[in-house]
Amino acid sequence: MLDDMKRKAAWAALEFIPRHTVVGVGTGSTVNHFIDALATIKDEIEGAVSSSEQSTAKLKALGIPVLDLNSIDRFSVYVDGADEINPDKHMIKGGGAALTREKIVAAVAETFICIVDQSKQVPVLGRFPLPVEVIPMASSYVARELTKLGGRAELRAGVTTDNGNVILDVHDLEIHHPIQLEAQINNIVGVVTNGIFAIRAADKVLVGTPDGTKLIK
Repeated sequence: MLDDMKRKAAWAALEFIPRHTVVGVGTGSTVNHFIDALATIKDEIEGAVSSSEQSTAKLKALGIPVLDLNSIDRFSVYVDGADEINPDKHMIKGGGAALTREKIVAAVAETFICIVDQSKQVPVLGRFPLPVEVIPMASSYVARELTKLGGRAELRAGVTTDNGNVILDVHDLEIHHPIQLEAQINNIVGVVTNGIFAIRAADKVLVGTPDGTKLIK
């Protein structure tokens, strides 16, 4: 049932993809369904910009050209999932450790479409541990600083990001002011970025439910 809701949201995103353009593609299980959907119109788009090596491999396997973000000034739409999303369309992302590249691609896109199943909707962010990508030599220092903010930081064992860094997962947070906390954590020396997507929130959300897909603008 959960996978079916993910699939519904992912395929519904096709309606919002302009033709003859570059499409930004995120990472994760819901996005994998979107890549399958995107392959059905691959001859009608210029290609994709990918946020992870995992998504790049799947895109290429399905014959979708993957472009270098540095060669593009802007593109129209970025489609990605979320680990949590609140009513203001602020998100926690990074369960797949691709948060930094996801945040970069989202920053360049004109429109950010978030695709989720209904289980990802929450009133307040923080039930899902907040991922923070950190330069390895700074991990202990950053963990101590995150503790001062009321969280409990744990190193994600055995994980190295596509950028060669580590992930700290911060538990026990109730994030009532996501924009402020996103900026505050990013100002800790040694942090590459954190998984709060609030400064650049989603523009549209497609929520897969047992009864179909719901659009939140």
